[in-house]
Amino acid sequence: MIDLTIDDDVAHITLNAQAKLNSLDEQALRDLDAAYGEAEQAGVRALVLRGEGRAFCAGRDISGVDPRDDDVIGYLGGLVTPLLQRMSRFPAPTFAVAHGACLGVGLGLLIATDVVYVAESAKIGSPFAALGATLDSGGHALFLDRLGAHKTLDLIYTGRLMTGAEAVDSGLFSRVFPNDQVVEATMSAAAAAAQGATAAFLASKQLIARIRDERLALWDAVGIENAAQAALCDTDDYREGFAAFQEKRTPVFRGV
Repeated sequence: MIDLTIDDDVAHITLNAQAKLNSLDEQALRDLDAAYGEAEQAGVRALVLRGEGRAFCAGRDISGVDPRDDDVIGYLGGLVTPLLQRMSRFPAPTFAVAHGACLGVGLGLLIATDVVYVAESAKIGSPFAALGATLDSGGHALFLDRLGAHKTLDLIYTGRLMTGAEAVDSGLFSRVFPNDQVVEATMSAAAAAAQGATAAFLASKQLIARIRDERLALWDAVGIENAAQAALCDTDDYREGFAAFQEKRTPVFRGV
């Protein structure tokens, strides 16, 4: 079950299939995609993704999958990848709470989110050695980029899972929190972002994506930064930010 609520310009999307550790079948993926679409249509200024129960998301729900006729391309290429792409392009800052199992497609959901706050209880890695399968949903790219080839293959070959603290120390995600504090910390960060200069945040989000995907060199990235800054001059929030600084007051951003 996928729950969506919207409060004070923040969308809250919750994976709520606790009995199966929020693992996702085909219908759940469609429902999650629809929730992101609804949040986008509502014009929210921030989004939080989290899971109820003992885990964020244990990956694909394979409880009823027969490997002899499994449509892997239909599941991964037809459903998972388009969802992750939609999530990564969401037109507002996005945050996720990672706790318990964050595996397979669950790891992919985190990769596609802008900022991930991690509980100490999180378990992150590649559990596929016991299934005769391989890491998916962007895991190879993330681990290779942050950990290097040797540590990545060590995780894959052994199936060892990293703790939340280890994942953050390795540069995979943003910050680690005690289990009882991670949700509140994430909600607070999202609420603050929803009151911020949305256009400026999106300019940075798009620039980071281009640097990553196009492997831009330093001075190419600087040129794009310059153009983005010039475009922001025409926004109300840019003018408000400068006015507030000059008048020594707190800015009031409207997201435009």
